[in-house]
Amino acid sequence: MRGEMIAPILGKDAELLAMSAWLHDIGYAPDLVDTGFHPIDGARYLRDTHGADELLCALVAHHTCAAIEAKDRGLLSILEDEFPPQRPDLVEALTFCDVTTSPDGVPVDVEDRIAEIRNRYGEGHLVSAFIQKATPCILSSVQAVEKRLSSADVRLL
Repeated sequence: MRGEMIAPILGKDAELLAMSAWLHDIGYAPDLVDTGFHPIDGARYLRDTHGADELLCALVAHHTCAAIEAKDRGLLSILEDEFPPQRPDLVEALTFCDVTTSPDGVPVDVEDRIAEIRNRYGEGHLVSAFIQKATPCILSSVQAVEKRLSSADVRLL
């Protein structure tokens, strides 16, 4: 799992990142849908039902440039009010894990993952429009983590 593979650059935050990587898409569960925006729905569930750590909830809420899509959905103020942005370095790391892993859990190139998302949702879908807008943010996150990995001489398989 990517979250565990990049642990050497995370230090004391490695376990938190691994946990957030496992949980980041929990808001897709049909029983948890409230706003229809999985980062908020998942973070609310973790906070309200499980009393999860504030930082874990913020990571889930802000993963993979979520603020861009939240703005398009008219949910940005809810996102930021309920889950103020925290730890950009960990958000980048979680984004890296998300966009370099296929839906089946296989490591993939970020460009291939972005193409897979576009193809899955198709033209005209809100998520396809979001992924187009978010691509520079996503690539920046991946590049930042790759730079940290390289500086730490960590090689991913």
